[in-house]
Amino acid sequence: MTKQSWAETCRAVIALAQERCACCRMHQSLQGATFHIEHIIPHSENGTDLLENLCWACPGCNLHKANRVTAVDPFTGEQVSLFHPQQQKWSEHFQWNGTELVGLTPIARATISVLQLNSKRRQRVREAEQLFQLFPPID
Repeated sequence: MTKQSWAETCRAVIALAQERCACCRMHQSLQGATFHIEHIIPHSENGTDLLENLCWACPGCNLHKANRVTAVDPFTGEQVSLFHPQQQKWSEHFQWNGTELVGLTPIARATISVLQLNSKRRQRVREAEQLFQLFPPID
């Protein structure tokens, strides 16, 4: 992939994200760190650099996910795929209960667990986002 086509792909990923992390839905505007282009399926698992395998991710989600593609559903104890933001609809897997993220499916519960999406820090960020009318996200 040329530098120009990679830059175009990055712009497309960011535009799709609407300035929000594809996993936790945090808005970038209040964050001190720049979000990352994340490989949903990492190169180590034969993932590509194509748009359908990329998403915009906050540093917390990106670092907790690392090269994982699966995690344990804490409800069933079974290994399941993590949420794939390009192939799955967020609202079919997750919903908000105040500032807490609720998993509606095994995929969502495993994703919430491994990415620590309900940590105290993340809930505080959501409270701050409410003050700026950035939370809850409108899909």
